[in-house]
Amino acid sequence: MELEKESKTKKNKIGVKTKLLKKKTVEDSLKEKTLISGVDLLDNSTEYQRDEGDGESISDQDSIAFEKDAMKSDRSSTDEMEKLQKKPLKVNIEIDVISTMLFAAAVVTRFYKLEEPRNIVFDELHYGKYVSLYMRRTFFFDSHPPLGKQLIAAVAYIAGFNGNFKFDSIGSPYKEEVPLFALRLVPAVCGSLLVPSVYHFMLELGCKQWTAALAAFLILCDNAVLTQSRFILMESMLLVFTLYGMFCVLRFRKMKSQAYSWQWWLWLSLASISLTLALCVKYVGFFSCCLGMALLWWDYWILLGNRLLSDSALIWNAVVQCFVTVTLFLAVYFTVFYIHLAVLSKAGPHDSVMTSAFQASLEGGLASITKGQPLLVSHGSHITLRHTHGRACWLHSHNHVYPVQYTDKRGSSHQQQVTCYSFKDVNNWWIVRLPKKDNLLVSQPVVPIKHGDVIQLIHGITLRALNSHDVAAPMSPQNQEVSCYIDYNVSMPAQNLWRVDITNRDQVGDDWHAIQSQVRLLHVDSNQALKFSGRQLPDWGFNQHEIVTDRIINQDDCIWNVEEHRYTKSDDEKERERDLLNAEMIPLAATKLSFWEKFLELQYKMVFIVKENVQNHMYSSDPIEWPTLTRGIAYWVSSEDNGQVHLLGNIIVWYSGTMSVILYFTFFVWYLLRRRRRCYDLSPESWDHFVEVGKVLFMGYLFHYLPFFFVEQTLFLHHYLPAFTFKVLLTAAFIEHLYDLICMIPVFSIFRRFFEAVLGVWIVSVLYIFQKFSVLSYGTVSLSANDVLKLRWKDTWDFIIHK
Repeated sequence: MELEKESKTKKNKIGVKTKLLKKKTVEDSLKEKTLISGVDLLDNSTEYQRDEGDGESISDQDSIAFEKDAMKSDRSSTDEMEKLQKKPLKVNIEIDVISTMLFAAAVVTRFYKLEEPRNIVFDELHYGKYVSLYMRRTFFFDSHPPLGKQLIAAVAYIAGFNGNFKFDSIGSPYKEEVPLFALRLVPAVCGSLLVPSVYHFMLELGCKQWTAALAAFLILCDNAVLTQSRFILMESMLLVFTLYGMFCVLRFRKMKSQAYSWQWWLWLSLASISLTLALCVKYVGFFSCCLGMALLWWDYWILLGNRLLSDSALIWNAVVQCFVTVTLFLAVYFTVFYIHLAVLSKAGPHDSVMTSAFQASLEGGLASITKGQPLLVSHGSHITLRHTHGRACWLHSHNHVYPVQYTDKRGSSHQQQVTCYSFKDVNNWWIVRLPKKDNLLVSQPVVPIKHGDVIQLIHGITLRALNSHDVAAPMSPQNQEVSCYIDYNVSMPAQNLWRVDITNRDQVGDDWHAIQSQVRLLHVDSNQALKFSGRQLPDWGFNQHEIVTDRIINQDDCIWNVEEHRYTKSDDEKERERDLLNAEMIPLAATKLSFWEKFLELQYKMVFIVKENVQNHMYSSDPIEWPTLTRGIAYWVSSEDNGQVHLLGNIIVWYSGTMSVILYFTFFVWYLLRRRRRCYDLSPESWDHFVEVGKVLFMGYLFHYLPFFFVEQTLFLHHYLPAFTFKVLLTAAFIEHLYDLICMIPVFSIFRRFFEAVLGVWIVSVLYIFQKFSVLSYGTVSLSANDVLKLRWKDTWDFIIHK
């Protein structure tokens, strides 16, 4: 019995230890930080043994011994933890050798002789001028967002650029005090970062490492990308922000199973910020934003089919994504323009594009003219009426009359001409008169003209009233003519009454204010609005712009505002004329605009009003010509020889890319037709990757290329570069697909060797063309006429030969 009892006791001890070891192993696997005391272990193990054992308890001596063993184990574990805590913190850094080598090669090619040529190259004329205006805090107007100019200006400011250099003309030499390296630094850095960005983007897309390296190599060896990266131009910044933004989109799309984790928030935020930065460099970045949003909404469409997710979860997911992207977009966009408007506080040569209120808020210029002028327009006010939106011009009249008959045989009223004149002139002044008053003196106290009041406008020099009647306008016969009335006694009475319609009275009130109030002048007899038609009069109208009345009154061209304003001081005609010429003003408060008022007006001008003139430029091109590299752009030519900078891509890369776009689409349609017939040529993984490449790269190409067919402005080859970048990436991905197809069939091993050989020759040819035409990217090599002719591989390449 004693032996049996001793045997059972040993078994119980072994069982307890075994179970404790199992429990410790589980605790270690869960990485619990707290250590369980020996007593707790004993109690737990005892209870556990009692639950599952044979009902007999452990002896007191065995229990005490086991407790000591557990305490020793506890102390040893604690010692090990203390040893681990005493070890120094280690950080492991992984370096991608291929990415590093590509970046180094990009830096060498982009920074090589960066300060040469030391002359103004192509659009450096404009962007350099904008940077110099930033240095002087002088307002300028550009139809593109300001971020790229701001980045260059920031580096130029650090380098000590004072902005006094005048960017007069292409080819003008830079002075020694101009820090040209600093001015060209940001584009060169972005052009260098573009190459490794392509590499990592392709890896994130799921391509093989050699495919990613090939795509980066093709971007590295394209002469057009190189040229745009070496001068004060915007495209390299646009491309690097676009690619990094798309990289973040791809990262975010892989976080489906980790929704609302910190990585999920991070990549969504970075994608929104980076794509917004691309848009803030050039509005072409809007197409990249559309591509990113299209990919995210496609994923959300797929997510809707997941029946494991509730309706509230799906709605919350959509709301969160929209909130983050929209909030960050607006925050970045507003910040860029806030800096722009805060820095540019002084009047400059471009502020005439803006409204009178905007100009008056700037230091100097119109602000110095209008500062202190009366605000309330009253009977007897001398005013100039400015066309508020669009072209800057002022309501104008002079002694000359409309011709008796126009060239199309139509007759006119032969009344005094009324036009819109683009320059300041004494004939721009008008006197506001209430019809019931005989004199033109301003009453005291001043009684302002209000919304809805009927007035007459008397021309300040000729003293004839602004008039309109049922006579066709000279250039717009569908509209009524506007004139200053002359009484010819031919049964044509005056119709010179106008009703004041203040369109923004919810902001400025019912009183007519100078600068701030935007008004429509409605002809009382016809109920038509005074309108700037935009058409230019012939020589008899001194090529000034036509003024008409229009039945459609809700138009921007019907909006006017008082720009300069003073009160009549004398009823004597000669005295009034002297007052107009002397331009004395009554001192009152200056005009101020908030950031939001300036921002909204600037956006309106940039997006809707000011457009580039559609004209034939010597080096302009159509979108249909871009894929075949039909023509480039002459950027600069040396005055000493035929050395020049000419925007021209690597013809091997461009033609290969165009073929890849066509072949990818052909293969895609073929695969779809085959799959419709239940013929699956690709594995599910290969097919998914092929489709993913199409969604990102092929659609990226179309998003950035097709819109230009609907743009009414002068286009150049550099507008194609964002689409070209996606095309190059698609080329590398399609080459990988062809190689995988050949490797799928073991019988075709000889074809694989042949394909590898052809690919090697193709890569060498890309490198050779890059080196051969690099003289046109750097502009540092003296060329003879014969050298230039040897580079002219296509008749449409218009190189300059002048020596």
